[in-house]
Amino acid sequence: MKLSYRIGLILALVALSIWMLVPRNVHEKRLVNGATRDTVVKRTPLKYGLDLQGGMHVALEVDESKGAVANKSDAIDRALKVVRNRVDQFGVSEPVVQKVGTDRIIVDLPGISDANRARDLLQKSAYLEFQITDKTDALVRSLPKLDAIAKQLAGVVGGASPTDASAAGPGVTSTDKALTGLFGGDTSKKAATAGKDSTPSDTLSLLSQGIFSRSIQRGDMPGEYYVPQSAYNQIAALVARPEIQAALPPRKVFRWSNDSLPIQGTTYRMLYVLDADPMITGEAITDAKPQQDPTDGTVVTFTLSNEGGRVFKRQTSAHIKDYMAIVLDQQVMGRPPIIQGAISTRGQITMGRRDLQAAQDLALVLRAGALPVPLKVAEVREIGASLGADSIRAGRNAGLLAVALVVIIMLVYYRFSGFLAVVGLALYVLYTLATLSGFDAVLTLPGLAGFVLSIGIAVDANVLIFERIREELDRGKTVRTAIDEGFRHAMPAIIDSNVSTMLTAAVLYQWGSGPVRGFAVTLIAGIAASMFTGIFVVRTLYLLWLQRKQGAVQTVSI
Repeated sequence: MKLSYRIGLILALVALSIWMLVPRNVHEKRLVNGATRDTVVKRTPLKYGLDLQGGMHVALEVDESKGAVANKSDAIDRALKVVRNRVDQFGVSEPVVQKVGTDRIIVDLPGISDANRARDLLQKSAYLEFQITDKTDALVRSLPKLDAIAKQLAGVVGGASPTDASAAGPGVTSTDKALTGLFGGDTSKKAATAGKDSTPSDTLSLLSQGIFSRSIQRGDMPGEYYVPQSAYNQIAALVARPEIQAALPPRKVFRWSNDSLPIQGTTYRMLYVLDADPMITGEAITDAKPQQDPTDGTVVTFTLSNEGGRVFKRQTSAHIKDYMAIVLDQQVMGRPPIIQGAISTRGQITMGRRDLQAAQDLALVLRAGALPVPLKVAEVREIGASLGADSIRAGRNAGLLAVALVVIIMLVYYRFSGFLAVVGLALYVLYTLATLSGFDAVLTLPGLAGFVLSIGIAVDANVLIFERIREELDRGKTVRTAIDEGFRHAMPAIIDSNVSTMLTAAVLYQWGSGPVRGFAVTLIAGIAASMFTGIFVVRTLYLLWLQRKQGAVQTVSI
């Protein structure tokens, strides 16, 4: 390679490394006074582990508010794997995820800036179901019975006010051309049409003065019913009662929509009656990715397994012209579309007006899988560096002393050639840190130990080269020939020693965890950078020096 190309490559890598390490402003959505605000914060590309900077501590427990869990220890064991998968896909390096006792999962996350987002991702159930809307008018036929039960319960639940879910989730559609229908983005069109032709009250007569007959009006598709926003809290409280659910015919369930529908100045919430047995669940999803679509806006595309695709195709083939609701955590996403033909392995979830981060979070939990049992956050707090300031300061001083000794030895023993090795060592530090930043690695104290160790390995290559150059000079060869021969003959030993060390580090990374993996990552990155700087950069510096001393070089300071 020409000398100019060598210099250009080195300078380009220096510029790239500096750019990767420069702190930059990033936009983040944070919860401020109960509202989500877009804030600008300065982010340092290099992250630090729990032992150096602390982070967020979250304790999760089984949520038994909706029913007792028989074997909590087994449930926690199964939930542990899902939580660990979510943490890994959340992009947090060097987390601590472990079971404590028989009923609690502890999660320690280093350097988390959006605690609310992390907490929601950890406890979100993410149970996805595809269910057919009811075609038998089960709710209409059950209205007298529902009104009678509601009258009996009036003194118990009349004032109940469940959590309003109006802000939840995305609408769902399919990329398969066979699946069409109205979703989040089409709601306004639906409202406009309904406002011109009729109102929900025109489509369902009042059978009595009961709360259900007064408030629930038939929608525009089988199994869909409108509830005025003013009556939502009361109807939602009643629908959640087991007595009301049991009044429906067997294998039918209530599910609320995440969307609302404005008609002639009144806002309605959609209530759906669905077949209880899902055609398929989210367990068949093998991949999910957030995307921006020019037509549908923010979407999450998903892929089913081959077996899941076969089951879905068979089920949708049997329900052509039926409406299919996509239900996430017992909430219907958007308006159910009509099945026009068999659907196979690919689909998409339309997020409507939600931002890309919401799509990323949904894709994350779908990939990681649904929790086997509901979890609740029992405790959230910030934690400080686990090592303490004294330990961190001692580790830093030890690292600086080790580097200083290496530099002094190289300068004293190899003189000018040692200076070239120190220049290469400085670039090695820059390249290594940039590599760690590029791979989103987290610096821990064991990782810094691996970094210092790799510095010794970096100069080891130069020691082998310099000793070989000395031997060639002692044999009477010219300076240029001695340098060329020194690099060529030292190369096999350098490659063997570095590759064997890298293989050892790879084994530590594969089967280690926590600080051990941090040590392995920094060691691998350091070895890769040391081979480049010790061989390519130092030789380029020699060539540059030789070019400037053409005709005058009789010896070299080594």
